[in-house]
Amino acid sequence: MRYGINLLLWADTLSNALLPLLDEIRSIGYDSVELPLFELDLAKYAAWGKHLDDAGLYRSAVTVRGAVDNPISPDPVVRSLGITNNLKAVECAQAAGCNCLAGPFHSALGVFSGIGPTSDEWKWGVEAMQKVAEYAETCQVTLALEPLNRFECYFLNCAADTARFCKAVGHPRCRAMLDTFHSHIEEKKPGEAIRTLRDQLYHVHISENDRSTPGSGNVRWDEIFDALSEMRYDRLLVIEAFGLLLEKLVPTVRIWRRMYASERQLASDGLRFMKEQVQKHCRPGVTGAS
Repeated sequence: MRYGINLLLWADTLSNALLPLLDEIRSIGYDSVELPLFELDLAKYAAWGKHLDDAGLYRSAVTVRGAVDNPISPDPVVRSLGITNNLKAVECAQAAGCNCLAGPFHSALGVFSGIGPTSDEWKWGVEAMQKVAEYAETCQVTLALEPLNRFECYFLNCAADTARFCKAVGHPRCRAMLDTFHSHIEEKKPGEAIRTLRDQLYHVHISENDRSTPGSGNVRWDEIFDALSEMRYDRLLVIEAFGLLLEKLVPTVRIWRRMYASERQLASDGLRFMKEQVQKHCRPGVTGAS
């Protein structure tokens, strides 16, 4: 098992000012970081790949699409830009040395039609993701599509819909992820939701119900870790908690209260919690309990 933390706890834009964090994250005990990939700047992500190599840190990336590049827009020009920007995001992930590109880039974050997804939107979404998955194969990057709660997205809200979508795309590079913040809202039985993704689950975000320190809130952690252990999940567990300096995300994620004592406190306590849960629920043959 690898343990990671998303840099969104500190910022949503990569800059050299964040570089000292890499040694701090490593000293806390993490072996991986997750990069916000909201700028399609190939040179920047290549440079960060070298920084992460020097720090000895594994890495993943998370990206989103918006209204101007929505892959399921009724406007074909917008849909085309959505595909183009997803392809660029895959390139940036590859440049940074990420083998996983996660997030809700199946549709536009924070954009709503007033109704649920239509059959046309489903068709457009599948066709778009097939093209992205084919390109991701050439880059050796796996896509991990994220279902979001109904207040942030209307296309993929639950594990069952995401599993169905991945099956429709039908490409081994198109997989699913689960974020415990969203599943706490949308799933009646979070353990069963994880089992629904059994064949597709590639990535997991560990996030408390209020985006604070994992283990301090109301998420049904025993059900979640028991299901992960049952499935022999041994890939990345990444804490996704949001700081207050997220200009690109605040309008959608609505974070303006500090939910933790300090970033280091959240990172330290969160890592300890994840390892305790893995140890508690570990079954024979599952690695990463240390």
